[in-house]
Amino acid sequence: MQCSVIVFDVFGTLLTIEKRRSPYKRLLHALAKQGRRPQANDVSMVMSHCKSFAELAKFWGYEISIDLVKSLEADLAEELDSICLYDDTRETLLKLKSQGFKLALCSNLAMPYGNAVFNQLPSFDAYAMSYAVGATKPDPKIYQHLLNELHCDAKEMLFIGDTPKADVVGPTAFGMCARLIERKKGQTLRQAMSGCVDI
Repeated sequence: MQCSVIVFDVFGTLLTIEKRRSPYKRLLHALAKQGRRPQANDVSMVMSHCKSFAELAKFWGYEISIDLVKSLEADLAEELDSICLYDDTRETLLKLKSQGFKLALCSNLAMPYGNAVFNQLPSFDAYAMSYAVGATKPDPKIYQHLLNELHCDAKEMLFIGDTPKADVVGPTAFGMCARLIERKKGQTLRQAMSGCVDI
């Protein structure tokens, strides 16, 4: 079946954060200092629930100071302000659209990053954001959300992302085609899609 839908991961694929402050990691470190043991699903929890820093701490049974909340919020704001497109993102998306492809986003990210993503990438046919779906890649639920939104078959989808497990192994197991993009090695979207899509 020929590819008719291109699904993109967001950060490390279409967008980058130039000033990383990692506020959620800071929150987890602060809770660890209070005696909380890190859990394997901590990152998934952050990215699949719509909770503030204070609400997350409370969910895990801890309280954090107002000063820490303000500091975390400042770090978050700085990260959000530094989000920008990779040089080839806009041109590539316009070319794909002109060729009739449907475009979708599928990303693991905490809720505050959602608006920044929508502002930068407003014209997609479907969105599967982990905090909205309530599941993170590679959980099949997040990929199924896209199928439900687009009313298509998994075999019609090509997934492009920078994380092997979430963006290649997960989509492939679900029945999609998938390609890894390695931005740190200078790879472009066109190069990542080579052999699957000609643009």
